[in-house]
Order: sequence, then C-alpha cells, then structure tokens
Amino acid sequence: MNTTTTTTTTLDFGRTGYFSGRSVYDWLFALAVLAGGAWAFARYGGSMDMYEKPIFAATLPSLVALGWFWGRLRGLSLGVAAAVLAAIALYHQHLDGFGADLSKADSVFLLKYFLSSQSAILWMSVLTFMSTVFYWVGLLAPGEDNTALKLGSRFAWAAVAMALVGTFVRWFESHQIAPDVGHIPVSNLYEVFVLFCWLTTTFYLYYEQHYRTRALGAFVMLVISAATGFLLWYTVVREAHEIQPLVPALQSWWMKLHVPANFIGYGTFALSAMVAFAYLVKQSAEQSRWWQLAPLFLLGMVLCLEPVVFRKNPIEALSSYWAVYFGVAALVTGGILAARRRIAARLPALEVLDDVMYKAIAVGFAFFTIATILGAFWAAEAWGGYWSWDPKETWALIVWLNYAAWLHMRLMKGLRGPVAAWWALVGLAVTTFAFLGVNMFLSGLHSYGEL
Repeated sequence: MNTTTTTTTTLDFGRTGYFSGRSVYDWLFALAVLAGGAWAFARYGGSMDMYEKPIFAATLPSLVALGWFWGRLRGLSLGVAAAVLAAIALYHQHLDGFGADLSKADSVFLLKYFLSSQSAILWMSVLTFMSTVFYWVGLLAPGEDNTALKLGSRFAWAAVAMALVGTFVRWFESHQIAPDVGHIPVSNLYEVFVLFCWLTTTFYLYYEQHYRTRALGAFVMLVISAATGFLLWYTVVREAHEIQPLVPALQSWWMKLHVPANFIGYGTFALSAMVAFAYLVKQSAEQSRWWQLAPLFLLGMVLCLEPVVFRKNPIEALSSYWAVYFGVAALVTGGILAARRRIAARLPALEVLDDVMYKAIAVGFAFFTIATILGAFWAAEAWGGYWSWDPKETWALIVWLNYAAWLHMRLMKGLRGPVAAWWALVGLAVTTFAFLGVNMFLSGLHSYGEL
C-alpha cells in the first residue's frame, strides 16, 4: 500500500509540474527567445539606461511564459521577430547601432510596401477592415459553413502581426533619427491607437480560442475598425505618422509601463462593451422586443459623433470623411437591428456572453488599477505631486470607479443580464471620453495632442 501511494504521488507530481510537462517545442521557443534577447542586448544594450535593462531582462521570461501559456503566441512572436530583423537589415544599419538610411523606406521594395513602420501599420488597417467584413459575412451567411469566419480570424491574426512589426520597426526608426529622439512608440495619439488596435484584437483572439466561438469577432472587430478609421483620418490630416521628439513630461521610463497597462484596460473595456452589445442583441431577439435596441442605435451614433464633438470647431470637423464615417456607422447599426434574429441564432449562449464580459472587465480593471498607480508615481516625478485633480486624472478615477462598482455588484450582488450589459456598454462611452475627450476637449497637464 505504501509503495503504491508513493508511486502515485510521484506520477502526479510529474504530471502537474510546470516545467516537467513542457514539450520540445516549448523549450525550443524558450531557447529562441533567450538567444534573441542576448543578441539584442549585445547589440543595443549600450543604448539602454539603468531602468530599461531590468525591464528588458524581465520581458524575456515573460514572453516565454506567455508562449507556453498560449501556444499561438509562439508563432506570432517568431514571425514578428523575423520580419523586424529583415526590416533592420534592409535599412543597412551601421555596426554602431545608429545611422541607418531611413530614406530606403521609399526606395527598397519590401520596406516601401510591407516592412517600414508606416507600411506595416497601413497593412494592419487594411487587414482589420478585411477581418471585420469576413466575420460579418460568416455570421450572416446561411448554412453551417464557417469558412468566412475562419478567414476573419486569420486576417485578425495577420493584422496583429503587422501592427507589431510596425510598432517595433517604428521604435528602431526613431533611434536612427538621433539617440535622443528614440523612444518606445506609445507617446502620442497615433502610436497609442495602434497599441489599442493590436491589444484589443489579441485579447479577443484569446477569448475566441478559449470559448471556441468566432461569432463575437463580428462585434469586437467593429470597435477596432472604428479606431482604425480614426487612425487613418488622423494620419492624413495631422501627418501623425511622422516621428517627433518626446516632450519633456514624456521623457520618463514610467511611460514604458504606465501606457501599455492603461491600454490593456481600455482595450478590454472596449471588448467587454462589444460583447455586451452582442448580449443585448441576442436577448432582445429571443424575447422579440425590437424596441430594446433603439437605445443601442442612439448610443452607437453618440460614440461615432464623439470625434466630431471633441474638436473645437464641430462645424469644420463634420467633413466629408466624418459624414461617410457616421453614415457607415448608422447603416451598420441599423443592419444589426434589422437582422437581429439571424445574428442571435449564431451567437453563443447568453451565459457565455455574460462570462466573457465579466472576465474582460476583470482583466481590464486589474491593469487599469496598476496603470493608475504607476501614473501617480510618474506624476510625482514630473510635476511634484501624486494627484492634482487634473482632468485626465479625474476622468481616470471616474472610469476606475465605474468598473469597480460594476465588479462589486457582480461579485457581491450577483449582477447579471441586461443591466450588466447596458452598464458595460455605457462604460465604453465613459472610457472613450477619458481616452480621447479629455485630451481633445479639456485643458490640462495631459493635453499632449489635439484634433
């Protein structure tokens, strides 16, 4: 009996151990990440300050852990790394790490059309729109064939890959302009919109695999396509893709931590809102209460008009681009209202939608809390105080309190159903104002850009 017990314990230990259950591919991925990190440190370590080196060192095991946790990130990471290294090689970088010929972005074929930062981000935009279209085709198509949904998912993965390539190549390009210009590309509205797009898409793709349903992609990719449309407009009217030196307040290593954590919160809050939208569509269709969707139509129009309202001259802001943008939004929202029964039949069960909504908000709230704490430390360093009731800080607190109350009602009072969905959807309007409206419409220490 003792021998049997001992043997069983040993087998259980081996089966449940974190490292002992790893496959050959897991270890090859870990080796590739560590080897690539060692090479990058040897090549660029001299350009890192005392804070960036430990951050870089912590990034490597974190990337390995993420690849082990979610296998699809392994191929994504290796593919993005290969594309970024190819772009660097095409720029013909000097051995000292600086002085690459950035004009090659307009003359070398692969850089001009695929691998320069601006080209890659434009590809991200195109792939995002294509993904959205295929998700909706697959959701509305008759029959059980889900080929269009599969294509929508693959285009979403491709959009994430191109966004990451564009982000890392832009980081490299900024350092080639001058050592004091180089910075992580999360410093202005253009860069953080790219960050928002690929982060939100990646979180959705995880939930898509975890819950084994692609139907939600049609809803989630709508908000990402809206963000992409704003990004393209902002690029054209402001030439926002041009790399600029950091303003003094942003010349801090806190930015490297605060901004990504903040946008994990923004991205997952947006994801939860679109899942809430799907929940309300399904719930109203099942109960044959079409009038319940009328407020959804109005809320969608308000969200689409926000970029216009945020501008200081709304009449001038209502250009032909925004008129088309608003018209497309109205058609999409109206089409969802008209086809709600067919859409509802393809969506997951209400319990699944409710669970995705809850988990997205929980993840977003955790990272938004971390980002708020980091922002307080950054404010103390930049302005001499942890909290100054600046408009951005005030609205960040409003967002935090909104989702803290949502989670409290969920965990303590069992909040479920339409009330929770409406609350999550209205939260998107609050979050959007904190993200865009404060910087564009209110003055304060955080007003680094304008529309």
